[in-house]
Amino acid sequence: MTVPHIIPGQLFTDHRGKLRYNNDYDLSQVRRIYVIENINTDLNRGWKAHKIEQRWFSAISGSFIVSVVPFDSFETYDREGKTPSVLEFELNSEHLDVLHCPAGYATAIQAQEDHAQILVMGDYLLGSTEDDYRFDIDYFKK
Repeated sequence: MTVPHIIPGQLFTDHRGKLRYNNDYDLSQVRRIYVIENINTDLNRGWKAHKIEQRWFSAISGSFIVSVVPFDSFETYDREGKTPSVLEFELNSEHLDVLHCPAGYATAIQAQEDHAQILVMGDYLLGSTEDDYRFDIDYFKK
């Protein structure tokens, strides 16, 4: 199974200003994009899981913590006696880092400052699959 990982971006600065770029991120699988701005920093938007779809995340304004947990059973999840392995990734708009979250994971996103925005990219068009699994934020407690 592929694991979530950061594709690092770069920042170039000179007398003209800043240039953020990510030459290592291959966008060929992306079929749709959207931007999320949480109402405040207290909101932790999640959990949303996908069995077949994958997502890529990049902070375009401010910073976010993206929590990721592997999800092996999409019909039921027995939490009894399990402590999920929650991975946390920080994305900051100062670099054009991209978090790749493969299929088989649930994600939750939390802005670290007001008015932060995160770009989300998916590899399926809206409505082309029935692959959204949503869970209350307390579902995967650490």
